[in-house]
Amino acid sequence: MAITELPNSRTEDDGSAVLRVLSYNVRSMRDDEDALARVVRACAPDVVFVQEAPRFFRWRKHAARLAAKSDLVVLSGGATAAGPLLLCSLRATVERTEDVLLPLTPGLHRRGLATAVVRFAGARVGLISCHLSLRKDERYAQAGLVLDRVAALGTPHVLVGGDLNERPGGPAFTRLTGKLRDGWAEAPWGGEYTSIPEDPHQRIDAVLATPGVEFLGCGVPTDLDPADLRAATDHLPVLAAVRVPAAPSP
Repeated sequence: MAITELPNSRTEDDGSAVLRVLSYNVRSMRDDEDALARVVRACAPDVVFVQEAPRFFRWRKHAARLAAKSDLVVLSGGATAAGPLLLCSLRATVERTEDVLLPLTPGLHRRGLATAVVRFAGARVGLISCHLSLRKDERYAQAGLVLDRVAALGTPHVLVGGDLNERPGGPAFTRLTGKLRDGWAEAPWGGEYTSIPEDPHQRIDAVLATPGVEFLGCGVPTDLDPADLRAATDHLPVLAAVRVPAAPSP
C-alpha cells in the first residue's frame, strides 16, 4: 500500500501525538548508502529504530551521515550499543538516552540496546532499538531483558523496534508479545514479510508497543522503489503509524 495512505505525523488537540516510526536493519551500511537514505526519507519517520549500524572505524561519522542524508539526527546508540541505533526528527524533545550492553555469551556476537525517552508535543514515550541473537536460548533471554528495560524506562508508553531474528510464534517473539502489542497483528498495512528483499518470505522484524499506544497501521511499504530496496540492505523496512496519548499534567 502507498505510504501516503498511512497517517502523517501530527499533534492532536488533546496533546497526543501521531508518529511515524520505522524499524530497519541496515547491514552496517555496507550496501548502497544513497538508496538506503532514499528509502528512509520516503517513509518520513519521526523515529528510526536502526539495527546493525556501523560499529567500527569512524562509526559516528557514518551514523551522522546517514542521519543527515535522511533529514534526521542521531539520538543514541551505534557502537556503544553494539549495533542498535536511534535516529529522530527535530520534532522530538529529548529527555535522556542510554546505551545498554547485554550479557556476552562467549563465542557469540555482543548485543545491546539503544534507548531514549523523548517527548512529542504532550506525549512522552520511551524508545528501544534491539537486535536479538541468532541462537534460540540467548534470543529468549534477551527478549526478557528487553522487557526489563521497557519497565525500567519509567514512561507510561514505550515503542520497541527490532530485528528479532525469529518469526511470530517463536519463543522469544511470543515472550515479547506477552507484554507488548505487535504492530502488524494489531493494524496490518502494506506487506508482512521483511526478509529478504529479493524474495520476502518471513517476518523477523517488528514494531512493538506497550498497551495504550494505538497502532494506526504497520507493515512494509509496497510503493517504494524496488531497486532501492534491493540495493539498500538485506532487510525490508517496517513502517508504523502510532498514536501516543498525552502524558498526564504534573
